[in-house]
Amino acid sequence: QVQLVESGGGLVQAGASLRLSCAASGRTFSTYHMGWFRQAPGKERVFVAAISWNGVTTDYADSMKGRFTISRDNARNTVYLQMNSLKPEDTAVYYCAASKQFQHLKSAAPDYWGQGTQVTVTS
Repeated sequence: QVQLVESGGGLVQAGASLRLSCAASGRTFSTYHMGWFRQAPGKERVFVAAISWNGVTTDYADSMKGRFTISRDNARNTVYLQMNSLKPEDTAVYYCAASKQFQHLKSAAPDYWGQGTQVTVTS
């Protein structure tokens, strides 16, 4: 069982940066691939970024490439999402996810979800 707790969301103006954190419980964090998703009001939850268990492989949704960076610290059981040059369309609830299969992250079918953290970007 893995429990995920996101933090770092908030209200910012367009162009600002935020760093989201996701803290995981348990001793098996380093064996999971991790990902971030987001869900805007009235829309489906969509893939944002993923990182392999050892941090070697990363993947991003096309619209986030160059602005968002995913990273992890296995010693701290934490995965991060650095978001730069935020836009109003980035407004959403951001969810952390863990999966034993990397591809399951991209298909929004991970093993575990966090509860989400709200990011609101004003123009």
